[in-house]
Amino acid sequence: MKKIIFLLTFVFALTFSQKGMAVSANNLKEGTRSYEVTTVQTILKNQGYFNSDITGYYGAETKAAVIKFQKAANLAQDGIFGPQTRKALYNAASKHYARTYDDNDIYWLSRLIEAESGSESYTGKVAVGNCVLNRVITDSYPNNVVKVIFDTKYGVQYQPTKNGAIYNTPSQSSVNAAIAALEGARPVGKCMFFYNPRTSTNSWIRNNRQYYVSIGNHDFHI
Repeated sequence: MKKIIFLLTFVFALTFSQKGMAVSANNLKEGTRSYEVTTVQTILKNQGYFNSDITGYYGAETKAAVIKFQKAANLAQDGIFGPQTRKALYNAASKHYARTYDDNDIYWLSRLIEAESGSESYTGKVAVGNCVLNRVITDSYPNNVVKVIFDTKYGVQYQPTKNGAIYNTPSQSSVNAAIAALEGARPVGKCMFFYNPRTSTNSWIRNNRQYYVSIGNHDFHI
């Protein structure tokens, strides 16, 4: 199996620069259940603030971990995951010394996610990123995000690279989903393939790969 090993060579301007997308104003707090909570728990766990299971539920342990992070980041320690804490945590995730991805990966993965699943749920977006990263660690495909996205060994793999949609600016949700996938969120496990059965004219995935789950308009296959 190949490992994703990248140098941290880009400044994390994509998400939080003045030219970047606005950070979501939605607050996560005790009692919230959402897929972004899964992202938050994953990043907090990777950075040593959260030691419990990743559940997607914002309980007392998640609140305590957020308070620890807020204290370390010199933010108001209210345990609420609001705009300032969100920005600080995602920025910290991008700069974390132990991470195995760089800002180029966020840049391209978020654009593919937006192009392939811009109208899908947050979970559906993370699932698309999950599929891409499963290819990165599989011997049959190139060993980095950009090469997987633009791979043409078996034909064009992702239509946005052909029709130009890959170059569109991603939403904040797609950027967050890319980070979540790169940080280890795996809503579709070992899947490497996805397609929209309502619009696809190619039946290869359906006929040749094991079906796993449907999320929104996409079917995911191993």
